Amino acid sequence: MDDLWELGFYGLAGHSDNPRDLLAEVRSAERLGLGAAFLSERFNVKEAATLSGAAGAATERLGIATAATNHNTRHPLLTATFATTMHRMTGGRFALGLGRGFDMLFDVMGLPRVTQAQLEDVIGILRTLWRGEPVIGHDGPAGKFPYLMQDASFDEDIPVMLTAMGERTLEFAGKVADGVVLHTFFTDETLARSVEAVRRGAEKAGRDPASVRVWSVLAVVGDHIEPELRLRKLTGRLATYLQGYGDLLVRLNHWDPDVLARFRADDLVSGFPGAFDAIGTTEQLERLNELLPEEWLAASATGSPERCAGRVLDQFKAGADGVILHGAAPDELEPVLSAYRAVRPADFGSRADLNPGRGAR
Repeated sequence: MDDLWELGFYGLAGHSDNPRDLLAEVRSAERLGLGAAFLSERFNVKEAATLSGAAGAATERLGIATAATNHNTRHPLLTATFATTMHRMTGGRFALGLGRGFDMLFDVMGLPRVTQAQLEDVIGILRTLWRGEPVIGHDGPAGKFPYLMQDASFDEDIPVMLTAMGERTLEFAGKVADGVVLHTFFTDETLARSVEAVRRGAEKAGRDPASVRVWSVLAVVGDHIEPELRLRKLTGRLATYLQGYGDLLVRLNHWDPDVLARFRADDLVSGFPGAFDAIGTTEQLERLNELLPEEWLAASATGSPERCAGRVLDQFKAGADGVILHGAAPDELEPVLSAYRAVRPADFGSRADLNPGRGAR
């Protein structure tokens, strides 16, 4: 059975209080032929380095990437060490994924907000260290570092990925990153524009636009999942995103901002004490379903396994190099993967390089 190197999943998707579940997930993913596990970070029981190490130790062929961690929560020498350790432990299957995170969270944590200038600076520092070179007397956006050094023998080829949504950030990612992870609930048109922005940024920087690997993120909530859980994974997840950064998502998708305003003004939404996908009741989620247009919920993969597989193909037609099947554990994806194998393009074939951050098709 060929590895589906072009497909990935999110480990411990959504909220989890048992990180050990990741071990079963990555083993199932490898058994089913999924290409990569993407690991998000939350400041509870989802610390990225620990999860990455566990995923690497429990697998032999699965690509592993953080998507994402934030550079401002660790010293750059520690981040560089995390990445080189993972790189060597996995035989080159690891990609370091960085993101900007949330300004308000960093404000209350007492950390500096992340900027593009910081990201470009820290990526340069990391790549210097991975080449076995010292960083001496550095004073830049990422901070002041009198002397940083790993090992003069190093010559590590570790891909750096960025999570990105807006056009300027996507162009920036095309300039500095080896791979890009997009966001859930992008319409096909938004996905196509996003891929174009990444390619444009790479071209402006004098890079080969095709060398930057772009991963779309597709919510996969098929009919084989029981109804209440489907409601949480689809309606609850989209409503949670709209709570956090609805203006950006609506603007990128060219959706009607008046619908978002009515959604926010609803008594259930305006006074809700947390994330809908975490604590919303079935009755509350059903109420949200009435507030959200079908068009918005359709930016996903739903219905039969065959229909879900068709929606995965749509992502490639829109320009993606890989698709992260979001919101479902590998075992929940099994019917969709079987259907996808039946329609998978023959030219995808197998792939020797299992790293999710290296090289587009």
